[in-house]
Amino acid sequence: MATLVQSGKWIQKGLEIIIAAISWMVFLFLDFLEVFMCIFYRLLDEFLEGKAYSSCYCMELMEEKEKTGDCHHVAQVEVDGESELSETLHRRRNFFRGLLGSLGISLVPKGWRDGESFLQMRNGTRWSDCGCDSCVEWMKNADDPKLHVVVQEPQTQVKLYVFKEREAENVIFLHGFLSSSSFWTETVFPNLSESAKQNCRLFAVDLLGFGRSPKPRDCFYTLKDHLEMIEYSVIGPYQLNSFHLVAHSMGCIIALALAAKHSKSVKSITLIAPPYFSSLREDASMVALERLAAKRLWPPLLFGSSFMSWYEHLGRCVCFIICRNHQMWESLLKFITRRRNLHFTFIDLTRHTHHSAWHTMHNVICGGAKLADKYLETLRMAKVKINVIQGTRDQVVPIECSINIQKQVQEAEIDKIANANHGSVVLGREKDFTRDLERIWSSVADLH
Repeated sequence: MATLVQSGKWIQKGLEIIIAAISWMVFLFLDFLEVFMCIFYRLLDEFLEGKAYSSCYCMELMEEKEKTGDCHHVAQVEVDGESELSETLHRRRNFFRGLLGSLGISLVPKGWRDGESFLQMRNGTRWSDCGCDSCVEWMKNADDPKLHVVVQEPQTQVKLYVFKEREAENVIFLHGFLSSSSFWTETVFPNLSESAKQNCRLFAVDLLGFGRSPKPRDCFYTLKDHLEMIEYSVIGPYQLNSFHLVAHSMGCIIALALAAKHSKSVKSITLIAPPYFSSLREDASMVALERLAAKRLWPPLLFGSSFMSWYEHLGRCVCFIICRNHQMWESLLKFITRRRNLHFTFIDLTRHTHHSAWHTMHNVICGGAKLADKYLETLRMAKVKINVIQGTRDQVVPIECSINIQKQVQEAEIDKIANANHGSVVLGREKDFTRDLERIWSSVADLH
């Protein structure tokens, strides 16, 4: 028996070594392909747009190495006097880029380095982005762009939205990465109880760069950018003096920042599968990138995350094929499935640009990691009710993220959903999830 157990361990260890070797070869090839596509897009952008789009982040990294031999300070790019860009934009390791840099070889001639910077880009559609009506509708109000917000008012309305002598509960919903307000309007909104329908005013937001919201080219999609647009599009226009927050995945980072900024107005915050990593380490952003998008082939979802997070130019290729041609893919899928309406998750997956998704991934998910502890401490001091919900089989965000929030804020309530993953923690259990939210809102309302 002991011999069989020992043999099993050796077989498992052998398989792990084989998988690790295959992964190393695959990502080594992707490193080479990324360098090649850097040059390719530089040429193509200049040919199609008159001048190069911008110096990409891998270019900036190599140039700083040439000047100083170090690249760590590149991340201290300032926007309005504050350092907001994640160091993960510049510190993504690439074998061939590092090799060329150490040899003093530049990817492109110096004459190609004078393209427009990110902050000088025009808001027009790029050749590699979709230009259909639904994707550029926001540009009709380019002088006063606001987020796309779906508002569900209380069914029983009287002055000041009062029901049974109580002000209506305002709730702001923030979606996750590559999603939209549909994540909430298709799950929570239809499953509200009659009491909640009469007593709650709901706001489902398309975050900046996603869904039907603006996707400007002259934006870094930092936490500050996202917060200001939510304030400008929701909190300000609707005069929200108090509100609850509900967020999924990436939206949790934005929700924490928003709640910390408006700690006196937030009644509760519900985080579903929050990508929280302690910011005690100086390289918290890199830790978040390596934990959420580790360079591994298995599981497939993790490989997809690593592919899109580590490779700026290869990710742009994917967006060019899928997002730019989303109408074709949608029509093809409708024909194959014989369905008139596709599931909202498939539609949402393509409604972004590479520029918006790339910067949001790094500047919000990774960059926000170094600020998360500060936000939680602010909420703890303000005694804001914090609730965390996560599936035990989440392959995107480790379950330890939720546990660590409770370690940081002992008063936080953690609800682990057995056998649920990153999506099915909500999808497939919409009624139960909605009832959980209503109980949270009601418990807070009873205290006021």
